[in-house]
Amino acid sequence: MKKKVAIQGIAGSYHEMAARKYYEGEEIDLVPCETFKDVIAVIKKDASIVGLMAIENTIAGSLLQNHELIRQSSLQMIGEYKLRISHSLAALPGTSIHEIKEVDSHPIALMQCMDFLNTLPNIKIVEQDDTAASARWISENRLIGHAAICSRQAAEIYGLEVLSEGIETNKRNFTRFLAVADKWSADEILRGTEKNKASLVFALPHAVGSLSQVLSIFSFYGMNLTKIQSLPIIGREWQYLFYIDLTFTNYMRYKQVLDAVIPLTKDFTILGEYAEGKQSV
Repeated sequence: MKKKVAIQGIAGSYHEMAARKYYEGEEIDLVPCETFKDVIAVIKKDASIVGLMAIENTIAGSLLQNHELIRQSSLQMIGEYKLRISHSLAALPGTSIHEIKEVDSHPIALMQCMDFLNTLPNIKIVEQDDTAASARWISENRLIGHAAICSRQAAEIYGLEVLSEGIETNKRNFTRFLAVADKWSADEILRGTEKNKASLVFALPHAVGSLSQVLSIFSFYGMNLTKIQSLPIIGREWQYLFYIDLTFTNYMRYKQVLDAVIPLTKDFTILGEYAEGKQSV
């Protein structure tokens, strides 16, 4: 039976590429969703479905809304994959790059290619919901003079011609994707697997030194904090949730640090314990 994987986007999107890389060697059925909220809703409706959600990019930073969506959903993180993002400029076959009057894509993709776009004179830049959907829209409507910033894969799927590729400003452009699942499914999926990474979230008392005290405990126990991100708590002014990713080599030592930290925090939640993900080249 094929694994069903919910993603935000359609065929040719970077979410699809990440899903196929994460589940490399397995047959999967994609469940395309319009929004990240829809991804979570689909999983909650059918616990056999897993999801893949972008969580941060090396250029654009964290997708804060996705941190909150996962926390509020009670879904569990079960893994991660870091995908190298390479953008292409694609248009209807036979189009010259000098004929392009409008470039359509997701706002983050547009931002990542701004140096290239600045070399194109008199170009109108239009934000769309998805890179691959921009390519499909141009193809289906035969939009002359339009180009999409998308993956080469999306251009091929929707019959567009790649006019230029590798147009992202920073070539060290990676997006980290999280695999998420219903809690009971997650327990089954992760049973017997090696875990060396955890994602945690907690609030702290509004007191001097509360954060430094917690961080010093992580340091004392030899935990490697790979990320710390704060997010305001709505309705509780000047109070924050702290999202922390950490890696460890000794699972029992990791459990000991939790025992030491939890009494100092509020609303402490383990979002997931999983194996640190691979990175594409």
